[in-house]
This record gives sequence, structure tokens and C-alpha cells, in this order.
Amino acid sequence: MDGTIMVSYKILCKADLNKDINLQELFLNEKIAKVIKSEFAKGFRNIALTPSSQDASLLIQTQKEVHTFEVLKDDFADLLVLAEEDASNKKLMKKDCDRVELVDIQTS
Repeated sequence: MDGTIMVSYKILCKADLNKDINLQELFLNEKIAKVIKSEFAKGFRNIALTPSSQDASLLIQTQKEVHTFEVLKDDFADLLVLAEEDASNKKLMKKDCDRVELVDIQTS
């Protein structure tokens, strides 16, 4: 195969946060409900918070920098290994940050 692949990845750490919270669960928290009511319904009484969709959720995750490198299309099967090698060569791997997550793969 001719051409190249642009691979984007990020480094994962043990202390990273990745939590998915349902809006129903969020609105049941009294502190959060109180803040929302005081900000958006100031002066009103008997206000209820209900999500408009049952499957709506909020994703809380650690923000990561995305790194990229380019390889030949022939190396497609080894992209994860090559991403780990690229991170090691750039000295991005640290004590508790030793995993790689592929974010995007673009061919040209």
C-alpha cells in the first residue's frame, strides 16, 4: 500500500479521571440542585429540576494533550506499538503515565 497514516494519541495516567454522570443523578445531589436554583431561578419557590432526556449524561475526564506522528500504511497493524515507541522517544512516558490511547487515525 502506498501512502501514510497520521496517528493521534494521548498518554494515560493512573490518576486520570474518567467518569460518566447521568443528569438525573446530578440533579438529585442537593448541593448542585441548590446552586442551579439560586443561579437560574432566584426568587422563585417550589422549583423542581427534571432532565428533559433520561439518557443525557455528563462526562468528567482529565484533559489531555494529543500527540501525533506519521507512519506508512504498511504499518497499520502495529499502530499501538508504534504510538508507544513514539511516546517513549519523545520522553512522554513518566512514572504513573505509561499507557497510550489512540485518538484518531487519518490516511493520506
